[in-house]
Amino acid sequence: MKMNESERTGPLAPYRVLELGSLVAGPFCGGFFADFGAEVIKLEQIEGDPVRAMGDRVDGKSLFGASMMRNKRLLAANLRTEQGQRIVKELVPRCDIVIENFRPGMLERWGLSFEQLRELNPSLIMVRLSGFGQDGPYSGRPGYGIIGEAMSGLRYLIGDEDRPPARAALPLTDYIAGLYAALGAFVALEHRKRTGEGQLVDASLFESAYSFLRSEVPSYDKLGKIAKRAGSRLPGHVPSNLYVTRDGNYIHITAANNSVFRRLAQVMGRPELAADPRFADPVERVANEAQIDKLIADWVATQDLEPVERLLQEADVVASRVYTVEDIFADPHFQARDMLPKVPDDELGSLVLPGIVPKLSGSPGRLRHTGGVIGRDTREILLEHTSLGLEDILALEAQGVIQQGPVPNAAVLPTGSF
Repeated sequence: MKMNESERTGPLAPYRVLELGSLVAGPFCGGFFADFGAEVIKLEQIEGDPVRAMGDRVDGKSLFGASMMRNKRLLAANLRTEQGQRIVKELVPRCDIVIENFRPGMLERWGLSFEQLRELNPSLIMVRLSGFGQDGPYSGRPGYGIIGEAMSGLRYLIGDEDRPPARAALPLTDYIAGLYAALGAFVALEHRKRTGEGQLVDASLFESAYSFLRSEVPSYDKLGKIAKRAGSRLPGHVPSNLYVTRDGNYIHITAANNSVFRRLAQVMGRPELAADPRFADPVERVANEAQIDKLIADWVATQDLEPVERLLQEADVVASRVYTVEDIFADPHFQARDMLPKVPDDELGSLVLPGIVPKLSGSPGRLRHTGGVIGRDTREILLEHTSLGLEDILALEAQGVIQQGPVPNAAVLPTGSF
């Protein structure tokens, strides 16, 4: 999909990113650049990124895939062939960043290692995402996000104390690693501004998840304490828990700070709790967590969700029901914050996607389109950014090296593309 100048107005518009790899962590990283205006060329294998087979579908189209490929230009090529590898080598000198999340060693076998690509573009920043990092004894292992999460210690802490470790019903660790990878790329860009040097960004799934154990690691070091699952509680921060209302709904209340706890006690009709020696300060509340938790749970059990949530929020007590996606669609705050934008889609007309985070006052991001069919922009990209002519491109298509998908708006294609 050709990006005219009016579309390339985001703060990252000067940058071009080549996204290799598949599934979640690498594409999530690339999506951040695309949301803020960079030209992100997603090169996927002829058979398509496996993310196209994930999630719910409408008319055969993966809604998850459409979301993950938003704002990107789509090129399909077989990297297992010498011609496909040559395409990467032609694109690299015109790119600022390459993002990949193959198993370590795969790009080296294809002649596309960082050292080889840096010879073509000395200022290249290469972002490599993997399960266990580019070196170390486990680097060659296959690793999905949930495996990295399990090894990191993070998954051991998720769930109820009396049940096996749970998981979020989404690829949480892939998203975390994708954000770290994007952050690393921005640090590398800043370094390049000062020195002109490119570099390698090595982001692993297990380290990204492990980095969240900010209190658990030093506690084990000094106290030998092995952190345990705590269900809906936040250990060491009391009260902070999920409670069941009279009408069978859930509300989370956090009132660990003294001022908030005093307000909660007032709302409960028990102002004396704030002066009770067991609950008067945060340390004592932690020591007497079971008692204060029961008092709050008993009170919430006499209340229905909507009135108690309103009562708590009006008193400036930090509290919220646990939202479903249906609740999100109905909430005016999500609408006001542009977190439910309706984005143009080639095949479905439009699709509501999660909005852009974070919000920038002077240079905000923009959602231009969702992900489209495999190879939607193949010919256009190759004509713009490689030495290949139309006859060369058509020959590669006939050989199965590249694939051109249906183009929704042929009027924007370069003259002579077909």
